[in-house]
Amino acid sequence: MSSAVRSATGERTPTPAWSLVDSVPVVPAVVGSQLRVPLVTGRSVEYANLDHGASAPCLNAVRDAVNELLPWYASVHRGAGFASQVCTRVYEGARDVLRRFVGARRTDSVIFTRNTTDALNLLAAALPAETSVVVFDTEHHAALLPWGGTRVRHLGIPASPEEAVRLLDDALAACPEGPKLAVLTGASNVTGEVWPVAELARVARSHGARTVLDAAQLAPHRPVRIADLGVDHAVLSGHKLYAPFGAGALIGRDDWLEQAPPYLAGGGATRSVPDTGEIDWTSGPERHEGGSPNTVGVHALATACEALAEHAEAIAGHEDQLLRRLRSGLAEVPGLRELSLFGPEHDRVGVVSFTIDGQDPGLLAAALSAEHGIGVRDGLFCAHRAVRHLLTGSGQQRAVRISLGLGTTVEHVDRLVTALRSLVARGPRWRYEQQDGRWVPADDPREFPTGLA
Repeated sequence: MSSAVRSATGERTPTPAWSLVDSVPVVPAVVGSQLRVPLVTGRSVEYANLDHGASAPCLNAVRDAVNELLPWYASVHRGAGFASQVCTRVYEGARDVLRRFVGARRTDSVIFTRNTTDALNLLAAALPAETSVVVFDTEHHAALLPWGGTRVRHLGIPASPEEAVRLLDDALAACPEGPKLAVLTGASNVTGEVWPVAELARVARSHGARTVLDAAQLAPHRPVRIADLGVDHAVLSGHKLYAPFGAGALIGRDDWLEQAPPYLAGGGATRSVPDTGEIDWTSGPERHEGGSPNTVGVHALATACEALAEHAEAIAGHEDQLLRRLRSGLAEVPGLRELSLFGPEHDRVGVVSFTIDGQDPGLLAAALSAEHGIGVRDGLFCAHRAVRHLLTGSGQQRAVRISLGLGTTVEHVDRLVTALRSLVARGPRWRYEQQDGRWVPADDPREFPTGLA
């Protein structure tokens, strides 16, 4: 291997020890993989998208599948036309794809939603009266906030998987008689750490409680098998699964859902609307899918799930190599502290959050973008309680998050680490100012693409 690498700006720099790794496996391609973005310095570079955890780019296969469907686009379920029948077959066939993708039981229902937040709010609306809900404060707001009521028990923030199991066991034992639901996460959207879902689900079952798995951050990285894990429901989002067309899903047991009022009252959710008397609502998934469904988004989601399942081994190898490379490189950045719930050796997906002593996370993110063409996330990541806890004693109010994905390359990781070392050593090369609470380049010369707002 050469003793030097070419940086994003074209300069050759010595190859650091942390970059000497094997080649990364080939994985499904994403749209925009060679997108170039302008820098404040006047040059342009290939965009290093290290924010997959917020929204992943579109798979090429998904784009192609959407383009193939668009000429056939028509109404679903009730249209007599041939195009309508085509779309109905596409839409209903996607349920089987999602069921297989998450390793669900044959009898599990698949309800299409807008995203994970929508799916969890749907389940919350379907809970039987007086259901006790237990939830860790580590959760993303999508899983933390929908439950309402007075029977929600917050379990705090465990310091180890074993403590998480104990906290859940104790909380469920203290719940009053009646239905119980434990809200679990597959992988933290802050630290990437994988949670002991199977053990938590076993404890829940021992107390007669049901479980819902927030798989939004886990499913893009690892196979999910809810029947094997023993969970009752799972939720996920297309926009994190390389299918950014506005679809998500709630998958799992249907009895609570069948007994609940429709989530969206409207067309498609009814069998009959009499002039007087009670409305006859439908049963099955359509009960909660009122209105014209997002056929294109559902087809995109199913296509992405099939592609990810087919290439699961290559995806795992791709991420493992890049994650090891990233964490090794970050360990050499002076003053950098990686955030962790369960310790640095715990299993995790490709998400890393950190702070750097004396560095403003928002300014770091702005400089990485403007001067190096790198997209990261800074803030509290819609998990305010968890991040504030992890920042205790750091003197920081926010953190920086890097999230790897199919669009990430070795060069992106190397460029990030080199850029961070430069920013710590010499500071930004451009002047920045705050606008609406965020750092932006002063007198930013970059132009936005013509025709896009």
